[in-house]
Amino acid sequence: MSDTQTLIENRPPSVAALFLERVAATPDAEAYRYPVPAASGEGPDEWRSLTWGQAAERVYAIAAGLIELGIESEQRVALASSTRVEWILADLGIMCAGGATTTVYPQTNADESAFILSDSESRVLIAEDAAQVAKAVERRGELPALTKVVVIDPAGAETGDWVITLAELEKRGTAYLEQHPELIKERVGAITREQLATLIYTSGTTGRPKGVRLPHDNWAYMARATASTDLISADDVQYLWLPLAHVFGKVLTSGQIEVGHVTAVDGRVDKIIENLPVVRPTYMAAVPRIFEKVYNGVAAKAREGGAAKYKIFQWAAEVAREYAKASQDSFRRTGTTSVPFALAAKHKAADALVYGKLREAFGGNLRACVSGASALAPEIGYFFAGAGIHILEGYGLTETSAASFVNPGEAYRTGTVGKPLPGCEVRIADDGEILLRGPGVMEGYHQQPEKTAEVLESDGWFHTGDIGELSADGYLRITDRKKDLIKTSGGKYVAPAEVEGQFKAVCPYVSNILVHGADRNYCTALIALDEPTILQWAADNGLEGKSYAEVVAAPQTVEMVDGYVKQLNEGLQRWQTIKKFRLLPRDLDVEHGEITPSLKLKRPVVEREYKGLIDEMYNGAREA
Repeated sequence: MSDTQTLIENRPPSVAALFLERVAATPDAEAYRYPVPAASGEGPDEWRSLTWGQAAERVYAIAAGLIELGIESEQRVALASSTRVEWILADLGIMCAGGATTTVYPQTNADESAFILSDSESRVLIAEDAAQVAKAVERRGELPALTKVVVIDPAGAETGDWVITLAELEKRGTAYLEQHPELIKERVGAITREQLATLIYTSGTTGRPKGVRLPHDNWAYMARATASTDLISADDVQYLWLPLAHVFGKVLTSGQIEVGHVTAVDGRVDKIIENLPVVRPTYMAAVPRIFEKVYNGVAAKAREGGAAKYKIFQWAAEVAREYAKASQDSFRRTGTTSVPFALAAKHKAADALVYGKLREAFGGNLRACVSGASALAPEIGYFFAGAGIHILEGYGLTETSAASFVNPGEAYRTGTVGKPLPGCEVRIADDGEILLRGPGVMEGYHQQPEKTAEVLESDGWFHTGDIGELSADGYLRITDRKKDLIKTSGGKYVAPAEVEGQFKAVCPYVSNILVHGADRNYCTALIALDEPTILQWAADNGLEGKSYAEVVAAPQTVEMVDGYVKQLNEGLQRWQTIKKFRLLPRDLDVEHGEITPSLKLKRPVVEREYKGLIDEMYNGAREA
């Protein structure tokens, strides 16, 4: 048995136990950094730190406070907050109390929040602020199991008997611990592998979300399995901004506890560009939309600089892609990275002109980024790889605790999601569906045995719903969602995500694109443009002062996008080509339910919302 297998098989029963081990091993080492806004409300944030020992004091106080409120083994405590250090401390506190965390996105409306709180039978809600408290207060009559609301930031919230502050909970917990000093050790010691740790509700595209039951063992396995890769080390500084209510963000907290590196936590997406040079992370995880926005922003800035500057950028982007492809091909064949001399020379020149500035924008220390939640367009991945920002794509689902596959360090291959984590088995079904089995797979859907049986076989194989291909040496490539594959009326199959990804690499102004064509004679597309970049383009093209809706309706905008659609079509098979498209009057967003909080497209919602535009593109048309 290898050292890795031994480490994974000898894992403790819970991340709560891992946390106690980490605190005992490195109590004075830095654990978390978090921003505190300037007192004046202006100027840069002040970043503060917590050591593992300081974090433990707060975690144990929260745990004891919850126990004093009556939380027992597996009882749910809901957490409705954006990504901040208190989210992590509260989640660890819930686990150390033996309870289970129900995660709620802060963007979730009052109706769906009430459904999640009711379906999970959550006893306590830890809410970020007055806005999150108000949702619970509004539906209090529908939530008989909810005995207490704890608010992290109490400004504007009416506290009292039912609503208390997090500071008050910690104060009560500290007093309770003085009377029961062995309480946390006893609670954590009693946790079993099979005990429920987390209930995450998937943002379903139709109907109510399903609660995914993830036991303590899932996270203990994930902590050990991710730490066993060459992805993270004790010297790392992670920048964590992903939503912690999402399984991708949550899994990043487990590996950190096992390894003991520093994590800088700030979920404000609008602060990412400002934070990166301050935090100077060595690694961070993101979803493809972030890399697309950075790429489009850099391209748009180069265009603003005039024709010569834009030409240099286009040349440098092509060199980056060529260099990345040659490097990865060389490593695959020989185990070393070498490229032709002429290409290396061009790459050195492009690095001085373009890539160096891009790396500085990421803080200058970035060793690797992990991308997940949806597919990254390979051409965008190759661009960043060639620029020295290595994006390691990974793959997993809420039902598999997020991380089932990840690209291995130097041996990563753009366009694939890498190899399975140690302990994860993979099989490709006859119809191409990816099946997974291992310690990361969920227990099942909460109170929905029939839904569980649809995806989870009795021998542990989980049906992912994704279509993929395995290379001879174990790299997985996802081709599409099984249910998203388009079959045209001519009988041809089209993978919309593949076409959409290619368009994002071609057009620097796109924000979201949906390719449609199921049971139709040809494919069409709904395209939403990125507001800041298209408004800048508009200002340079005689449309200054126009609103977003006016700009996208302008003939010159449609003509400009049409040029990129034609460029896309040149690289596609005839049946994949986009015959017609429509520009949407606004971008797709979470608030309208068109994309999930992890920025995945909800196809049925968008197709329903814009049915009129889709029908318009097919009226009386026969463009085979």
